[in-house]
Amino acid sequence: MKRTFFLSSLVRRLVLPLSLAAGLAVAGGAIAQQKDDIVIGGSIPMSGVFAFAGVGIHAGMGDYVKILNEAGGIDGRQVRYVPEDTGYKVDVSVAAFKKITSQNKVNLYYGDSTGFSKTINPELNRLGNILMTGASFATEINDPEKFPAQFLVGPDYTEMFGILLRHIAKEKPGAKVAFVYSDTEFGRDPIDESREEAKRLGLTVATEIMTPPGSVDVSTEVLKLRRANPDFTIFHGYVLAPIPEFVGQGRQMGLKTRYMGTFWTMDNSTIMKMGENADGFMGVMPFRYYYDEEGEAPMMKKIREMRPEYQSTAYTQGFLAAMLLTEAVKRTLANGKELTAVNMKAGLQSIQDFDTGGIIGVPISIKGNSVPVGRIYRADYSQRKMVPASDWIVLD
Repeated sequence: MKRTFFLSSLVRRLVLPLSLAAGLAVAGGAIAQQKDDIVIGGSIPMSGVFAFAGVGIHAGMGDYVKILNEAGGIDGRQVRYVPEDTGYKVDVSVAAFKKITSQNKVNLYYGDSTGFSKTINPELNRLGNILMTGASFATEINDPEKFPAQFLVGPDYTEMFGILLRHIAKEKPGAKVAFVYSDTEFGRDPIDESREEAKRLGLTVATEIMTPPGSVDVSTEVLKLRRANPDFTIFHGYVLAPIPEFVGQGRQMGLKTRYMGTFWTMDNSTIMKMGENADGFMGVMPFRYYYDEEGEAPMMKKIREMRPEYQSTAYTQGFLAAMLLTEAVKRTLANGKELTAVNMKAGLQSIQDFDTGGIIGVPISIKGNSVPVGRIYRADYSQRKMVPASDWIVLD
């Protein structure tokens, strides 16, 4: 009896620790197999002069991350969006980047400006594990050799001019055009190359007018525009002012030119602030407007279901930014590769004929560091809406 009890006690003493060890090994294996979140950091200008865009960008990125996570994330990993308000200041954006990357294992990042994108570029290249996009469409960033870990969510500013000029050349061959732009790096960005593109398309640049950003007294410049009498006038480097002053004064003088703008001018609410002078204003837009129900656009329908009120073009830009960033991660993991900047950029540039769910009306391919696609929309003030004025234009 004592021998039996001794053996059973011995068995218990041996088996229980072994069982516990086995259990811990299984648990440890499960812990080891848990995958880190995919982290998107963001320098987002939710206050300051660019807050009107930053608030939309923030909402769009958050909504896409929510949709993605509800569908299971990426390869069983959840996506986590970690933003910081920057007030659209480069030094604050850099501080936000350092804070977010020190507290999280960041894979993807959204930057708030061209200044930040240029300033942080050496650090991105040094780290080698972050793919970045942002609010900038600067032509300079559309260079995979100088900015290997970055890309633009749409055409660069020179490509935007190219899309506008192609539309003009088709609408009125041999037309006279005017370039009106701000005396800023942003404003001057596409001018030299666009002058040459206009010539190549058989168009004449009748005048170029440069103004201080946001200037109000443009009477002298409007007289210069009137003397040139262009068929089309392209504004760039402004959000709104002084565009309404140009349009209003020009129409009072009987100027028949047709006015056009680039992305950061073209939000529906921005254009409609011009009142009746908005009617007929045209511009390039890389994405559909919130209310555009033409054709197959299931992702735009999903956005309208999530947010029944109008969402800005900045919202759509943020939404698509999150989509393309995470698509790069999906392709990298599907190829069994580590999430390095080089591998994620290769994943991004493998995108060919990609369906954005109708956010862009044609399948897209990543070329260089940009998505060189856009459409001309025209303001219909009676509807208070921007309506399509062209098919989708894809640059070669």
